[in-house]
Amino acid sequence: MNDLQNRRPLASRKTGWATAISRWLARTRITPNQISIAGMFAALIAGVCFWSAGNVTGMGRGGLLLAAAVFVQVRLLCNLFDGMVAIEAGRGAPDGGFWNEFPDRMSDMLILLGAALFVGQPALGWAASAFAFLTAYVRELGVNCGVGADFRGPMAKPHRMALITLAAVLSIAEPFWHGTGQILHVALWIVILGAAVTAARRAFGTVSKLQNHPEP
Repeated sequence: MNDLQNRRPLASRKTGWATAISRWLARTRITPNQISIAGMFAALIAGVCFWSAGNVTGMGRGGLLLAAAVFVQVRLLCNLFDGMVAIEAGRGAPDGGFWNEFPDRMSDMLILLGAALFVGQPALGWAASAFAFLTAYVRELGVNCGVGADFRGPMAKPHRMALITLAAVLSIAEPFWHGTGQILHVALWIVILGAAVTAARRAFGTVSKLQNHPEP
């Protein structure tokens, strides 16, 4: 199967704004790999903002949570544009496969661990990261087994990041009811449980495809 068949289906990829920005990027000297790396640094900033927000109060806390939410979305935008510049603009590199996956795994860990440090439960961050890694591993396992990538949820990467972004924004209002990170705490548990279900669904789906369409 080719890269297009194993590409995550995204509605945003077909929008006019995404097409316009990717065309502009394609005319610059910015490479898809550099965009992928930029996404990882955006995730690092998001994680640091989450961590720092747990140590301050008042406007500073809200500002850091908002910044974390913004940089989570910047990470996703980088994930969108690296592929568009590589494939639509034909600027892929021989090592593009590495830079397409490695920054994603690092980004998941940085964001989820940062959110967990915000609520004072680093173990939740490691657990969420582990299950996030597992969903990606099972997806790539399907590719290696010849049955293609399985992007189903309920807690695929876009779903995880949307949930964490929403939880970060809602957490800004927690001081009004004397909350202390309960929203992100719940969100991390949802990521853990949802990613576990996602990995299981992808694993069973891969095995089912192999059983119904065995290798010649």
